[in-house]
Amino acid sequence: PPEEVEDASEPTKRDRSHLENTLKLNEDKPADDFSGALQRLRKIYHTSIKPLEQSYRYNELRQHEITDGEITSKPMVLFLGPWSVGKSSMINYLLGLDDTPYQLYTGAEPTTSEFTVIMHGPKLKTIEGIVMAADSARSFSPLEKFGQNFLEKLIGIEVPHKLLERVTFVDTPGIIENRKQQERGYPFNDVCQWFIDRADLIFVVFDPTKLDVGLELEMLFRQLKGRESQIRIILNKADSLATQELMRVYGALFWSLAPLINVTEPPRVYVSSFWPHEYHPDTHKDLFLKEEISLLEDLNQVIENRMENKIAFIRQHAIRVRIHALLVDRYLQTYKDKMTFFSDGELVFRDIVEDPDKFFIFKSILAKTNVSKFDLPNREAYKDFFGINPITSFKLLSQQCSYMGGCFLEKIEKAITRELPDLLGSIGLGKKPNVLSCDITGCGETPKNRYRKP
Repeated sequence: PPEEVEDASEPTKRDRSHLENTLKLNEDKPADDFSGALQRLRKIYHTSIKPLEQSYRYNELRQHEITDGEITSKPMVLFLGPWSVGKSSMINYLLGLDDTPYQLYTGAEPTTSEFTVIMHGPKLKTIEGIVMAADSARSFSPLEKFGQNFLEKLIGIEVPHKLLERVTFVDTPGIIENRKQQERGYPFNDVCQWFIDRADLIFVVFDPTKLDVGLELEMLFRQLKGRESQIRIILNKADSLATQELMRVYGALFWSLAPLINVTEPPRVYVSSFWPHEYHPDTHKDLFLKEEISLLEDLNQVIENRMENKIAFIRQHAIRVRIHALLVDRYLQTYKDKMTFFSDGELVFRDIVEDPDKFFIFKSILAKTNVSKFDLPNREAYKDFFGINPITSFKLLSQQCSYMGGCFLEKIEKAITRELPDLLGSIGLGKKPNVLSCDITGCGETPKNRYRKP
């Protein structure tokens, strides 16, 4: 009908005051200064965690090196999802970039083919991926390992916006179903994994008019395993459907995601329309606005807890490094026990790597200390790991001690059980004490030997 055409030419913009209020964009209060705590965190990492990480080449197992840029970086919010679900429009809307020269390009076709990092800067400008990766002060230098093809698909945009003083957004290329990895020319899943491992909040965005959970999306959810508490699912463009239809889609979305996310507490789903135009008439405006405000509160929470999250992240990393070191130590000990003067080292070791359960390698780690079976790495990963790093190139943990420096294992255990929780406690002093309960961060546990009689 002709009146719609007329309407579409100049859609009215909605009021943005709730955005400014919820995200506290008008407040002039200085950002919390955590520089002292960050220095301590760096020191704990470099003295107590990194030596063990390097000695047992943890980076070859998880491809996760922590740079100083990463320790001091701002929280990162990652936008993932199929193409054309409104990821870029949502970022434009949150930052008020619409109708400015720097709005992210949006449209019905797959438009974003790059990983776009939107960060704070004194004036609007774009930065080439090659430049971003070369700058070691930024937290993106490790991305160089994905090659030149990828760096051409990485772009940075600096925007002088208050919100970006406290957080960085990353827009990703839409997931295009029935599309092969090779067509992208770089390891898309590995790059996604790199960002997922570092994101403080992950928005997985869907368009209710075309829910298509296919293979690439399934791959993505497999990669999100273990990051459930960071995931928020967004049913965007919600005002484009009638209520009843929307309810059906909401159900269908959960149904198709259920097998992919098996956790006791499902991720929070936000149903709204994240773009600057007014909601369609005759839709649940109030509901959509409330949902949008709770999403903004969620985002604000992550910004305010950034230091806690950073410490928890380093602690999680330390726990994984420690488990890896214990496992390599166990493999090595088993190898030494099995070797005799006449045996062929390679054959002996192949036997152990092929069937670690026969030698109780993983079981013995679980019995040893507070290791959760959910934190144990995959057995297959160790076949590859030892394929590149011969077992004979490692030392036993008991030999990794020095008179002055103490033992690597003791230092990392002290960091996990005492130093990092203490640091967490010290920054919580000015805050509400209940935020920092150990229920959330699990900071207090000490290694237990469950096999010792009480």
